[in-house]
Amino acid sequence: MGIKANIIEFMEEKLYKPMLKEELAIQFGIKEKDMNAFYKVLEEMEKEGIIIKTRNDRYGLIHRMNLIVGKIEGNEKGFAFLIPEEKGRDDIFIPAEELNGAIHGDRVIVRIIKKGLLDKKDEGEVIRILERANETIVGTFESSKNFGFVIPDDSRIAYDVFIPKNHINGAKDNQKVVVEITRWPEKRRNPEGKIIDILGYVGEKGVDILSIIKQYKLPEEFPEKVQEQARNLKQYVTEEDLKDRVDLRDLNTFTIDGADAKDLDDAVSIEKVGENYKLGVHIADVSHYVPEKSALDKEAYKRGNSVYLVDRVIPMLPKELSNGICSLNPNEDRLTLSVFMEIDKNGNVVDHEIVEGVIRSKARLIYDDVSNLLEDGNDEAFLEQEEIVKDLKLMEELANILREKRERRGSIDFDFPEARIILDESGFPIEIEKEDRRIANRMIEEFMLVCNETIAEYMYWAETPFLYRIHEEPDMEKIESFNKLIHNFGYLIKGTQDIHPKELQRITKEVKGKKEETLINTLLLRSLKKARYSSEPDVHFGLATKYYTHFTAPIRRYPDLQIHRIIKSFYKGKLSPRKQEQLDYLLPKVAEHTSITERTAEEAERAVMDLKVAEYMSKRIGNVYEGIVSSLTHFGMYVQLENTVEGLVHFSNMLDDYYDFDEENYYIIGEHTRRKYRLGDVVKVKVIKADLINRTVDFMLVSP
Repeated sequence: MGIKANIIEFMEEKLYKPMLKEELAIQFGIKEKDMNAFYKVLEEMEKEGIIIKTRNDRYGLIHRMNLIVGKIEGNEKGFAFLIPEEKGRDDIFIPAEELNGAIHGDRVIVRIIKKGLLDKKDEGEVIRILERANETIVGTFESSKNFGFVIPDDSRIAYDVFIPKNHINGAKDNQKVVVEITRWPEKRRNPEGKIIDILGYVGEKGVDILSIIKQYKLPEEFPEKVQEQARNLKQYVTEEDLKDRVDLRDLNTFTIDGADAKDLDDAVSIEKVGENYKLGVHIADVSHYVPEKSALDKEAYKRGNSVYLVDRVIPMLPKELSNGICSLNPNEDRLTLSVFMEIDKNGNVVDHEIVEGVIRSKARLIYDDVSNLLEDGNDEAFLEQEEIVKDLKLMEELANILREKRERRGSIDFDFPEARIILDESGFPIEIEKEDRRIANRMIEEFMLVCNETIAEYMYWAETPFLYRIHEEPDMEKIESFNKLIHNFGYLIKGTQDIHPKELQRITKEVKGKKEETLINTLLLRSLKKARYSSEPDVHFGLATKYYTHFTAPIRRYPDLQIHRIIKSFYKGKLSPRKQEQLDYLLPKVAEHTSITERTAEEAERAVMDLKVAEYMSKRIGNVYEGIVSSLTHFGMYVQLENTVEGLVHFSNMLDDYYDFDEENYYIIGEHTRRKYRLGDVVKVKVIKADLINRTVDFMLVSP
């Protein structure tokens, strides 16, 4: 047991009272020469949010002093919420006057100052800031005669940043800038900063997305050491690479991806074995080219995942790997970690094998071409490819079996139409299309799901350290709120005390094809917890499975790369007790870090989509559209158009009456007319505003 664990154990004792550091040193028998090292450990534990030093310099465990550690989730109105690190603990409301200089994203310690009654949240005050999240802030510069201000792009940062004259550094009105904070906010005092980067004027080509990249602190370039390592990689498979590998080059393998995909990290193959199917899922062996603890590995870990913005990709690995030697390009030898699964007619995996292989993909197929073949019999894209056509039809057969099996056990399938934004040469959006998931997309999805499940279950029973993809059971309060909302549409969840995914699956089936389908699926998704990575096994509620992981995308997700290494070590008998001990220490950190980078990527991707939607609608001011009421708030209602664009109808723009939100009955009602608007109502709206800075769209009702 390490010194930190010993300190925690000692402080956990019932009779422990907070002690001075000198008293703790005596208690642990620390010698004079080791005092400074011991005090440094106490400082580290304080920074980590494990212990706290009181005003009279005594140390105690945070959780025993009724304090909570977490991150601040800001609000543009000034107040905030603490998102506790302790699992299962509810968010805590922090009034603006109790933030004490903390801003969005900061890791803090909070004391409860008022207990929440009924359905109200506990109220707290920030007593210590452990870690600042925003050393730099991206925003729009506004100048005055002797000073300036930067208005943050992130509306959750409720302060404008004051810029003294000598720190403006040439910034002009209406320019996007990066400001470094030099003085943190205090009561009734804004933060101060200095301009360190000028990105360009609002509306200037490329500045919009660059601002988002800077806001989310996404990396723009690979460090030179990483680039050098990537450049030194051979772009072909060598004889040395083939040593001890299974030769799968004669197998009829092929990739199926989007038309513009460049990082092809999975290929598939299929055979019939009697009545069973033998499915091969062949994943790029990225771990062969990215040694552990190398510059490439450290940078991939830091990034955590690739980020897919509308007009560009910020890759996890340099193009020499992601688009080069690790991409399963057609007619080229490529190294893989291949999983062969024998699957019976009921969708059960009755046997499987994992091999280090080498493949030579026979074709690079496109989702739409495969869907056209399987849905309509259109085989124009498959001239002289009879073997591939035969295999595709067999794959469709198997995919249907796998999907039916998932449905039987209760797996929830959210069939959201995705928005595809088409840009012109200058990067301006000229069209927003609704993209449906077709048979080819679903087929590959099924194969990746069954592969991930097979790997997760096998490694679980092997009792090795591992990374799982978990989706914990939902909070019953949220499910009850969801049940209340869908009651307005005539739907009902039975037995909300112990919910099974099958019950929620039933709702998604009942709304299928109805006008409210997207709305109810969205509300349901918001009621569930977010999936995340974990070093401890747990259920995946949404998929209704006990075992799940991410194995199939090591080019773009670091957990997959880490998992490949574990599997290869396990199969080669190299998971020694010492190695397992190292993994036990490492994997919780990988899980937490990559869950955070995944959320950051999702937020950045959403921000770019919102920006391009606002730009698109800015050229359609005055246009009238039909939409569906998608959300209700205390300040208005959101309306979603057919092409997935969502905008706000603010109460101030509902001119026929004064409107209020009745939270109990969940509708908006006019004071005099008693006119009501509910979720799912079809309304006509006119576009009245598109805000490119806040990335929002405003509508007005055309007629009641």
